[in-house]
Amino acid sequence: MDIKSATYLISNVRVDACPTPDMPEFAFIGRSNVGKSSLINMLTSSTKLAKVSSNPGKTQTINHFIINKNWYLVDLPGYGYAKVSQTQRAAWQKMIANYLQKRENLVTVFVLIDVRLKPQKNDLDFLAQLGEWKVPFNIVFTKADKITQREASKNAKQFIETMRQEWQFIPRSFITSTVKHLGKIELLGYLDEMIFDWHNPEAEEH
Repeated sequence: MDIKSATYLISNVRVDACPTPDMPEFAFIGRSNVGKSSLINMLTSSTKLAKVSSNPGKTQTINHFIINKNWYLVDLPGYGYAKVSQTQRAAWQKMIANYLQKRENLVTVFVLIDVRLKPQKNDLDFLAQLGEWKVPFNIVFTKADKITQREASKNAKQFIETMRQEWQFIPRSFITSTVKHLGKIELLGYLDEMIFDWHNPEAEEH
């Protein structure tokens, strides 16, 4: 896929205020400071589409971007550690839960996992929650440039093997680095396939 246009559309805290669900939508989420904004900017070949911050908890709303005028990219608040009150965190959790369960044009959620770390309970718990809600997801391992290629592959494999203890089906995963643009072509190609299928449901049936 060649991204020719990427435009910020709207930010809000209510799913019923989101744009008309007339195009396929893909959401990005992960623990705070996992590199979500950097990944979005890499995919869209932008340096400032999503605001990058070293402070966890920067994203606090459901942020819609329209890409190539035929699909939505959604930047969601992170889960896990953030320097906010319990009340604010609970409000985020409710907002995210409503969005993920009720957004009818949501094709898949890309869950970002820091590939430098051993499997983290809050990541596994979040995936389990998506499973309970029957929300499709894919896994994007981030920050692969921070360790060796061998370590990245080993840690990603360990995470997948941990998932196999609970999951019968393991969705497709990607190893990425925004510094080296690792995984960009593979992710955009996968998005292209899903966007085509959404716009051409009759082709998927044959």
